[in-house]
Amino acid sequence: MLTGKEIHVLDINSEFYGVPTIKLMENAGKNIADFINKKLKLKQKNIIVFCGTGNNGGDGFVAARYLSEKNNVTVFLSGKTNDIKTDISKKNYEKIKNNKKIEIHDINDTLKIIDLISKNDLIIDAILGIGLSGEIREPYLTIVKIINNSKNKTIISVDVPTGLGTNNYVKADYTITFHDIKKIMNPTNCGDIMIVDIGIPKKAEEYVGPGELKTYYPIPKKESHKGDNGRLLIVGGGPYYGAPALSSFAAERTGLDLVIIATPKKVAKAITSYSPLLIKPVKLAKHLAKISPTLIVKELNDEKNLVLSDIKIIEKQINKVDALLIGPGLGIEKQTQVAIEKIIKKFIEQKKPIVIDADAIRVVGKKQNLIKNTKTVITPHTGEFKHLTGVNLTDDVKKRKEEVQKWAKKLGVTIVLKGPVDVISNGEITKLNDFHNPSMTVGGTGDVLAGIIGALLSKGVEPFNAARMGIFINGAAGNLAFEKYSYGLIATDVIEQIPNVLKKYLSE
Repeated sequence: MLTGKEIHVLDINSEFYGVPTIKLMENAGKNIADFINKKLKLKQKNIIVFCGTGNNGGDGFVAARYLSEKNNVTVFLSGKTNDIKTDISKKNYEKIKNNKKIEIHDINDTLKIIDLISKNDLIIDAILGIGLSGEIREPYLTIVKIINNSKNKTIISVDVPTGLGTNNYVKADYTITFHDIKKIMNPTNCGDIMIVDIGIPKKAEEYVGPGELKTYYPIPKKESHKGDNGRLLIVGGGPYYGAPALSSFAAERTGLDLVIIATPKKVAKAITSYSPLLIKPVKLAKHLAKISPTLIVKELNDEKNLVLSDIKIIEKQINKVDALLIGPGLGIEKQTQVAIEKIIKKFIEQKKPIVIDADAIRVVGKKQNLIKNTKTVITPHTGEFKHLTGVNLTDDVKKRKEEVQKWAKKLGVTIVLKGPVDVISNGEITKLNDFHNPSMTVGGTGDVLAGIIGALLSKGVEPFNAARMGIFINGAAGNLAFEKYSYGLIATDVIEQIPNVLKKYLSE
């Protein structure tokens, strides 16, 4: 069962994996015509097609073209020609515009609708389709009411009845829906439902792509202020200096407003020396890091490790941030592991989303109840998955997928299993990813991924969507870096390409 947004994801990913949206529209319209011509037994076939100005209307234009070969067809456009919104719908309108077998009316002929309907036996509703937000508005409301008040007419809706989910929707006898049933559809509100295959490639359904990014990335509003677009706390560093720095730089490049890094003293000093990647003018000074509007380094108490006394420092940050990333570079000291547990617990008490990465995964593996049914994303590789679940994974992708989905459901979290084929699951939906390259096995790319996901969580993206978007952004950035650096790429090269990924897919 699909939502309107997931249909949008599928459309974009279909194009990405080789099947253009205009081909999907062609298949949709042909299927509608085939159903009417071959399966619907009508004595007469005088057909009126009500078309909207979006892609649902485009499906109607294609159906009208095919139906006109054997039937008398009238098209009513619920707008003006200039109102047609998408290029593919415009192209299909042009194909019927000069077709002498098709009579075309537009919104200027609204007063003629009752008369037009009276001359036809079959009504096709291709007005709005999926994705309506709020109550149905004019001129659609008037058209829907006239359709519903018509007597002795067969009504067919395309994909979903116009207005479904509102108080005023088309009362269809049949609904021809594409690929799968959509959310809230049932025989009571849709009539007989026919599911048809319009050629969405299997990979578009099973694998992530730019569809997730274009559909779910929260573009900042013009009126937003600093902090409105995400504030992330990263707790990391100890034995490994670079990990939390890479996560923070990746998070910033993903488009959030503020990153706070809470890290042991020696790591804090090291991170400020990395700050020229982001802070101008270039100076190796902690002072600049602290006054940076986007990167703040908080020194913890110990020189080398996260310790229990650090919890008080971190507690003061909880209300200042929207999400937590914990784990990169922390190590496995006993006191560190106890502190990790307590920090996670405090964020969960505040119902704030968390990314658990690297060494922090060991902690939740031993204390699984800690994170059950929470807004948590866990990012293990194969070895860390064993720490989390006790399961030794095979190389078989199907079995890995089954295990990840089983454990995501059992724990009530989202799991991102990193590997040659990544597996992303929230226990209900599972996606795969192979959009990356072998050079991304280089150290630090996992920290980059964790930072990207943390940034998206802090921007208010739901955990599963943040995970699948994050894995695509990371892979796409890695592929761009590979074009430039080949097998010599390093993790910071991937970070540099994150803005180019956002620019490429969000501005198309």
